[in-house]
Amino acid sequence: MEFRLEQKRSIVTELPGPKSQALAAERAKYVSNSIGSSLPSYIAEADGAILRDVDGNQFVDFGSGIGVTTVGNGHPTVIKAIQETAASGAHFQINTAPYGSYVELCKRLTELTPGNFEKKAALFNSGAEALENAVKIARKYTGRDAIVVFDHAFHGRTNLTMAMTSKSMPYKDGFGPFAPEIYRFPASYPYRDGLTGAEAAARTISAIEKQIGAKNVAAIVIEPLQGEGGFIVPAEGFLPAIVDFAHENGIVFVADEVQSGMARTGKWFCSEWDGIEPDLITSAKGIAGGMPLSAVIGRAEIMDAPHAGGIGGTYSGNPIANAAALATIEVYETENLAEKALEIEAKVRAAFEPLVGEVATVGEVRGRGAMLAIEFVKAGGKEPNPEIVKEIVSDALSQGVLLLTCGTYGNVIRLLPPLVMSDELLDDAIGVFIESIRKFS
Repeated sequence: MEFRLEQKRSIVTELPGPKSQALAAERAKYVSNSIGSSLPSYIAEADGAILRDVDGNQFVDFGSGIGVTTVGNGHPTVIKAIQETAASGAHFQINTAPYGSYVELCKRLTELTPGNFEKKAALFNSGAEALENAVKIARKYTGRDAIVVFDHAFHGRTNLTMAMTSKSMPYKDGFGPFAPEIYRFPASYPYRDGLTGAEAAARTISAIEKQIGAKNVAAIVIEPLQGEGGFIVPAEGFLPAIVDFAHENGIVFVADEVQSGMARTGKWFCSEWDGIEPDLITSAKGIAGGMPLSAVIGRAEIMDAPHAGGIGGTYSGNPIANAAALATIEVYETENLAEKALEIEAKVRAAFEPLVGEVATVGEVRGRGAMLAIEFVKAGGKEPNPEIVKEIVSDALSQGVLLLTCGTYGNVIRLLPPLVMSDELLDDAIGVFIESIRKFS
C-alpha cells in the first residue's frame, strides 16, 4: 500500500519539541491530571506505522493505539468508507431507527468467530462495554450471579470491569466499592507457575468448586492471551479443560478477545489456537481501524436471552463505525494480514529469543502472531525488573521507537505493531530495541 508519510523514524528536535511543550503547558491548565500519556510529544498526524508529532518528529508505533490500528493508521480503504458513510448520515440509533450496516456487520462477525453453531451478535462502543454486556447476557441466560475471572486479567475501567480486572494500580486504586459476585482464581502462567495446562486447570476448577460451587457460576471470563497482565500464553490444554468444565456445568464460557482478536495473533481470533469454541466472544480494538466499536458474538440462544430493549446504547453500532469495521475486515482479508502477523512473529522471535540465556535480564519472549512481549527479570532469577523496563522504553523513545509496557509487575514490554509495517521499518525498530536492551543489561 502507499503511505502519506515516509515510513521511517526521524527525530529532528529535542523531545518533547517546542510545540509539544506549549501543548503540554495548555494541557496542564485544562486537562485532568488523571489522564496519562506514554509519549511526551503531541501527535499531529499518523499513517501506517508512523506517528508524526507537531514538531516534525516521527516515531515507529509499536503500540497501534494499544492494538487498535492493526491495519495501520489511516488505511485508505477505511478512510474512504468513513467519509462516504459520514456524508450519508452521522448517526442512526439502532433502538429507534434500524439500518443495514448493523445487520451486515453482525453477519460478518458471526461468520468469522469460531464455533460450528448458530450465532448472533450485538454492537457496542468499547471493550469494557462489551464485557459488561457479556456478563449481563450470561446472567440472564443462566439465572445465576457468580462471575469467574483470573489473576493478571484486564477487562476494563467501568465499575463492573474494574472488579473483573486484577491489577490495582492504576486501574482500581481508590475507585471502590466494586460490583459484587466477582471471583478471582489463578490462571496459567507457565513462566512463573511451572504447571502443565492440565495441572493449572485442575487447580482452578478445584478452587471454583470449593469457593463458589459450579451450579452458582453464570460465566467464566478469560483472555485467551492475557493482555495488560503481560501477554501471557496459557499452557497447552488449560483453556480446553476450562471450556469442558464450563459446558459440563451449564456455565457460559466468555473469551475476552478485545486485544487478541481480529487477526492480531495470526488467526481471526486467538481462541482458534487452542481449538476452543467460546459461547461468547468480546471484540473491540482492532475491529474498526480506529473507530470506537465493540461487539459481543456468540451462541444464538444465549445472545437472545435478554428481553427486547435490555441491551443497547445511544451510540452502539454507529453507522460510521460499522462502515469502518466492514472496511477493516475487507483489508484483513484482501491484504492477508493474518499471515503478515505470523511473519512479524517469526522476525521478532528470531531477533529476541537468542537473548534469553545470553542477556541475564531477558527472562522470556512470548506471545502469538504480532502480539508479542519480552519479560524482564533481575539477573540470576525471576524477580520482576520494572526498573530496566523504564530505562529501555525511555532510551528507545529518544531514538524514535514507541514501546508500551504491561504486566502485573510492570516488567514486560509488549509489541503490537500495525500489520502493515514494512520489513525494513520492523527490522530498524527491532535493532533500536535490542540496542537499548544491551545498553542497560
